[in-house]
This record gives sequence, C-alpha cells and structure tokens, in this order.
Amino acid sequence: MDSRPDIFDSALRARRRDRMLPAYADHDFLHQAMLDELLDRLRDVQRDLPEALVIGCPDGRARAALEAMGKRVACVDPSFLAARAASGVQADEDALPFADDSFDLVLACGTLDSVNDLPGALILMRRVLRPDGLMLAALAGAGSLPRLKAALLAAEGDRAGQHIHPQVDVRAAGDLLSRAGFAMPVADGETLTIRYGDIVRLMHDLRGMGAGNVLTHRPPALTRNVLMRAAAHFADGADPDGRVAEQMTLIYLSGWKPDPSQAKPARRGSATVSLAQALKQPD
Repeated sequence: MDSRPDIFDSALRARRRDRMLPAYADHDFLHQAMLDELLDRLRDVQRDLPEALVIGCPDGRARAALEAMGKRVACVDPSFLAARAASGVQADEDALPFADDSFDLVLACGTLDSVNDLPGALILMRRVLRPDGLMLAALAGAGSLPRLKAALLAAEGDRAGQHIHPQVDVRAAGDLLSRAGFAMPVADGETLTIRYGDIVRLMHDLRGMGAGNVLTHRPPALTRNVLMRAAAHFADGADPDGRVAEQMTLIYLSGWKPDPSQAKPARRGSATVSLAQALKQPD
C-alpha cells in the first residue's frame, strides 16, 4: 500500500467545488479557455472516438460540445453537486470507477492540478481508454500567479505560508505522460494574462472557480494587516491604468493508448540513405 501522505484534502476540495457552482458562470473564464483549446485540438483529430469521458464538469459545456460532435458522453467530477447535475459520477481522478477499455476519448479539463496522485491518475486515464484511444487534458501549471505569490511573500515576510498549491511544469508533465505508458505523448503550454484592479478581486475569482487552497496542511488564515500589506505590494506592480497583469500558465497534455496499429519509430541505424545524402541539393 502507498503510505505517502496526501498533499490535498480531497473532501475539502469536493466541498469547495460544490460551493462554487451557484455563481460559477461569473468566474469560469479559466475553465472556458482550457476547454476551448482542448476542443480545438480534438477537432484536428481525424478519428470518430465515439465514447467519451469528461473529467471535470462544473457546467454542461464540455458534454454539449462533445455530443454535438456525435459522441456519447459520461462525466465525472470531484464535486457531488457537479457530478449530479451532469448525470455523472463523483470520484477523484486517481480513483476512477470505470473498467479498463471503456472509452475512446478522455477529456480532463481543469482539475488535475489538485489531485493527490497525478501519476496514478494518468495511468488510470490510460487504462480506461480502449487501444488507440486519445487522452486530452488541461491544467494550471508552474509559473501561475507570480504577482499574487510575490505579494503574499512580501506581506508575510519570514513567516510566509504556502497559500498556493505546488504545481507541475511542462517538462515534468511530459515525463509523467511517458511514465504512464502513453504513446506519442505531447505536453505544451501557454500563458494567459488577466488584468486586475486589486488583489481582492483576484482572490474572489480564485474562490469562485474553486481554486482556493485545499492543501492538507494549510497555513493560518491571512490577517487583515497581512492582507492590507499584500494588497499594497500587489498594487505597486500596476500598469499606468492602475491594473495589474497577473498570469496563469496553462499546460496541455495529449497521448494515445498504445495499439499495434500505431506507427512505430524506425529502428536506429536502419536508414538506407544518410542524412547528408538526404539534405544534398540536386545539381
């Protein structure tokens, strides 16, 4: 049995996702940006992939988009209320309750940054895919919220707590895909800039999208004085219009479940023409 302590409080995570739902549409821009990108990538795939699993369903947009493509869709979410609204299943990503070879497509949007066992979650996502099935995922990654992190660090000084989750970077995410057994793994990222007039609105957005601190060992709550110092430090980085450009690093993952029909890389040394000959210009 795995004796590693949990990094995240999964029960708190579920409750906070439950609480975010009534006003989620006011704070859903990050999820929507990731979902739009995943759907764009899916449209480039020349395969039917008729049976799909959506992981992370705070609203009905992912299901509606996939059903419009002619797919049959199942949903799973850490939130009981979100799963119920989607006629889906409540479960964590590292404990998916589906049989092996159940789906042609797994689309995971916005939740993998706070799962306790990310390598295990990726392995399960591969296992529930049928051979030659596709996994697409998006999550917030390392480098996110630099202005907020700097403001909190400056405000708390030598007693700074960990208010923002540890995050995976693109290179590590790619390594995890390979270790999970995906064929043709790809990990890449982009930076999304959001401009805020004050730190309180940024924190309000994070709570509204269910992205508050759910670490098992959370630091003490911010005092009024600490929050005021953080707000002042945050405001010091404002542009001439008084707004601060905060950033989110979004990581996108894709991989295929191995299948004998997939193209294989050529064996090293098997080429019949040298690179020099291939690059040689004709006379």
